[in-house]
Amino acid sequence: MAEQDPSAPALFDISAFTPNTPSFMDLEDPEYAYMFGFLQADGHLSEQTRHRGRLTVELNVRDIDILREFQRLTPYNSSITERTRSTNFSESHHSATWALSALEARTTINQLGLPYGKKSKKITPPRVPFSRRDYLRGVIDADGSIGFTGQGFPFVSLTTASTAIGAYLCHYAKKVTGAERQIKRNTRDRIYNVLYTKEAAVQLSAHLYYPGCLALERKKTAAASLVEWVRPAGMKIRPPRKPWTAEEDRVLLAAPTLAHAAAELGRSQSSCQVRRWRLVNGIEPNPRSS
Repeated sequence: MAEQDPSAPALFDISAFTPNTPSFMDLEDPEYAYMFGFLQADGHLSEQTRHRGRLTVELNVRDIDILREFQRLTPYNSSITERTRSTNFSESHHSATWALSALEARTTINQLGLPYGKKSKKITPPRVPFSRRDYLRGVIDADGSIGFTGQGFPFVSLTTASTAIGAYLCHYAKKVTGAERQIKRNTRDRIYNVLYTKEAAVQLSAHLYYPGCLALERKKTAAASLVEWVRPAGMKIRPPRKPWTAEEDRVLLAAPTLAHAAAELGRSQSSCQVRRWRLVNGIEPNPRSS
């Protein structure tokens, strides 16, 4: 039998039949990480008897392109439908809904951390390796805002009911921008509003919305516009906010006057006044009662 010449070209390249594509919902893949973050924030997973159920995402029809991307990324049958209905905000709200019923797909997404039913307070960042900035971009695309304030300052914000998601954004954004945030539920509807402005917003948006990333087109455009912002001449940079400690709270409450407290703590009288008011009125935990 004739020996094969090792330098001869192969008749065909077997790698062409086994392309290096990520498996469905491989969260180390940037597109799936983004998609999962979006689904956690704005998707709904419902379950019925006999293993039936659906994953749905309903958006304003202007964002239908991102639903088409989800359909492209999903190797299972799914559908996109449109409807017009009356809502509290519009008499003719035109929306698009992406729906996925495959049990295998729903099981994968559920096991990664999208609960069935009400999930706004339950969701947490994935417990498997994942592309962090792409995941957070998906969360912000779904439940956040990017743009300029009425005063013309750039901002990036996230509204969430999940303590874990809010805390994770604060942790991650501090590494990117150096800006520290401490989350606290608002008193009206008990949700978190995490806000970054000025340089921190510019840095965070540029990091999350990098060239070629999967994102809502309108938010990608908004993020690009933030990069052009320059701090006006003469605008001072506020020093980082110094958090209050329990010991400082005790000193503040024991001080005979605000002037005494400010001198001992090295803080302004106005800062001491606001903090004392919050302690006395139960907005912040009183160290005397703990």
